[in-house]
Amino acid sequence: MRRHALHNHVSGTVTASFALSLTFYLSASYICRMSRKSHPGVFLMTVAAALLAPTGTFASSPDSEREAITKIVMRIQKADYAGDRAALQHLHEELTPFMESKELRSRVLYWRGFALWRKAINGFNDNVDKKELQEDLQQAAEEFEKSASADPAFVDAKIALGSCYGILAYSANKKDAAEQQALIAKSRQAITDAKAAAPDNPRLLWVLGPVYWNIPVERGGGQAKAMESYEKGLETIRSRKNSSSDALDPAWGEPELLMSLAWSNLNCTAPDLKAAEQNAQSALALVPYWRYVRDILMQQIRDAKAKQNGTS
Repeated sequence: MRRHALHNHVSGTVTASFALSLTFYLSASYICRMSRKSHPGVFLMTVAAALLAPTGTFASSPDSEREAITKIVMRIQKADYAGDRAALQHLHEELTPFMESKELRSRVLYWRGFALWRKAINGFNDNVDKKELQEDLQQAAEEFEKSASADPAFVDAKIALGSCYGILAYSANKKDAAEQQALIAKSRQAITDAKAAAPDNPRLLWVLGPVYWNIPVERGGGQAKAMESYEKGLETIRSRKNSSSDALDPAWGEPELLMSLAWSNLNCTAPDLKAAEQNAQSALALVPYWRYVRDILMQQIRDAKAKQNGTS
C-alpha cells in the first residue's frame, strides 16, 4: 500500500510516484554592493546624503515596518504556490533587516522559517539533492524554534516546527537510528504542545493528516482518520473566514487541506477519482497558479481516470 508522503509534514516516506504529495506540505547590503559595483558615483552620493541628513530621516515608523514585512510575506506565499524556490530563498533573506523588531520578531522569524520550509517541500517535486533539502529544513526548524521562543503562545510556530522535524526524521536524508529517534521526539513534542494549546487549529489538522495516514487503524490512525482531519480543518478554517486577524498571523490552510483531500482520494485503498478531481479544482479556484496541484496532482488524477476507463 502506498505511503502517504508527508506533505509538508510529519511521518512518511516521499516516493517519486507522487512527487510532492509532500507539499500537500535583496537585502539592503546586497543593494549597496550592487550600487558600488555598477554605479560608484551614485553610491557615494547616496552615502553622503545619508551622512548629512537630519537624524531620523531614514528611520521607518512601526506602521511602515509592518507594511514592508506584510508585503514580503505575501510574496513568500505566492512564491510557495508557484514553486519558485529561488524566490523563497531571496525572500527569506529580505526579512533579515526586520529580525530585531521587538514587536514583530516572532512573526518575522516564522515567515523566514516558512520560506525555507516550503522551499524544501517544493524541492521534493524537483528532485533536489537531499542534502540541500536537509539544510533548508534544519534552518527552517531553527527559525521556528526562535519564533516559538520569542512568543511561547504562538502555536503556529510549533506546528511548523513539528512538521520540519518530522520531514527531517523520515524523508530528507539517511540517518542513524539514534538521530532519527531524536528528531521524532522533537517533532512529537512540538505537535503535542500545539495540540494542547489549539487542537482545532486548521494548520495543525493539516499537519496531522499524514501522521494518521501512516499509523495503522488499530493504533488510532488510518486513511479515514487522516481524511477526517482534513475535513475538520476545512470546516474550522471556513468558519473563521470573516474573523479579523493580524495580517502577519498565519491564515493559510484552506487550499492545502483541499489539496490533501484530493491526494488522499486519489491514493486511498478505494480511490474516489471524482472527489479527488473536485477537491483539486476547488484548491485551484482559490490558487489558480498552484504549480503542484495544476501541473502534477491534476495530471495524476487524469492518468488514473484514463487507466480506470481503459483509455491509457
